[in-house]
Amino acid sequence: MTAIDPIATNAAASKAREDRRAKRFARISRLDGWFKVLGLPWLTPILRLAAGDTPRSQLKDIWRLLGVPVVAIAAFLALWSALAPMVQTSLGAIPGPAAVWEQVGVLHQDAMTEKAKEADFYARQDERNAKLTAEGKTGKVKTRQYTGKPTYYQQIWTSIQTVFFGFLIGTVVAVPLGIVAGLSPTANAAINPLVQVFKPVSPLAWLPIVTMVVSAVYVGGSDALPKSFIISAVTVTLCSLWPTLINTSLGVASIDKDLVNVSKVLKLSPRKKITRLVLPSALPLIFTGLRLSLGVGWMVLIAAEMLAQNPGLGKFVWDEFQNGSSQSLARIMVAVFTIGIIGFLLDRVMFALQSLFTFSNNR
Repeated sequence: MTAIDPIATNAAASKAREDRRAKRFARISRLDGWFKVLGLPWLTPILRLAAGDTPRSQLKDIWRLLGVPVVAIAAFLALWSALAPMVQTSLGAIPGPAAVWEQVGVLHQDAMTEKAKEADFYARQDERNAKLTAEGKTGKVKTRQYTGKPTYYQQIWTSIQTVFFGFLIGTVVAVPLGIVAGLSPTANAAINPLVQVFKPVSPLAWLPIVTMVVSAVYVGGSDALPKSFIISAVTVTLCSLWPTLINTSLGVASIDKDLVNVSKVLKLSPRKKITRLVLPSALPLIFTGLRLSLGVGWMVLIAAEMLAQNPGLGKFVWDEFQNGSSQSLARIMVAVFTIGIIGFLLDRVMFALQSLFTFSNNR
C-alpha cells in the first residue's frame, strides 16, 4: 500500500486554490472593462474583495469610486433641501427633493390612469363594433384612435425616437463627408469653411428655417412620420452632425502613412481601401465624434421641442411652465433629472458600441 505524502497533498490543494483564485480574478478583470462602460466601476473592487483580494487597497477603491460619489450626492440633496425653501418664485418656493420625488409618483400614476382609459376606450369600441357586426350593420363599424393626452413615458419615448432619427441622418451625412475630407486635402479645403460657418449656429436659428422648408416639402405628413417629428429630427441633424464630421475627417487624415503606402503597393480599389484600411483605423475618432454628436443632439432636441411645441420632453417642460400650478416647478425638475439621466444612458450606449467595435481599452 502506497503511503500518502501529506505535504504533497497540501501543496496540490494549495495550488488548486490558487488556480481557482487566479481564474476568479481573471474573470473580474475581464468584467472590469464593461463595468467602466456601464458607469459601474465600483463593482470591480467589491468583487475583488469578495474574491479574497487585499482588503486595504480594495476598500480604498470602493471609497473612491462609490463612497465619495454617494457622499457628494447626499451633500447635494441636503444643500438643496436647506436652500430650496428660501427661494420664492411666482409659482411658490423651489421644491425640495421630497416634493420632486412625490411628483415622480404622481406622473407615474397619471400614466397608469391614462393607460387604463385607453384600454377602456378600445374595449368599448370593440364591443360596439362587435354588436353592429352581429346586427348586420357592418357599414357603421368604425375604428378610431385614442386621442387622450400623451403620458410622461410616451413623451420620453417620443424624444428618444426623434433624437435617434436625427442622429442617424446626421451620421449618414457626416461620416462619408468626413472620409472624403480626410482623404482629399482639396475636398477638406472646400468643406472646412462650411463647417466653420454652420457649426456655431444655434438650433433656435435653424428651427424657423427647417419648419418652413419641411412644411413646404413634406406636405400633408403621415401618422407614421408626423411633420412635427420631421422638423425636430432635421433640426437635431443640422446641429449635431459637425462633431462626427470633424472627428471622422481628423481620424482619416491621421492614418499611418505606412498603411497608406501598403494600400498603394497592393493596388487596393477605393472601396477596399476605405473598408479595410480607412474605417478600421479611424473608428476610435469616429466613435468619439458620434458620442459628441448624440450628446449635442439630445440638448438641441429639448430646445427645439420647447420652441416649436413639438411632442416630447421639451414640450412637457414648456407646458408645465405655462400651466403655473403649484406642482409645475417640481414636475419641471423631474423632467430636468430625466433629461440628464437619459443623456448619460445615451452616452453609455455609444461608449459600449465603441468598445465593441474598436477594441479600445481607453476609458
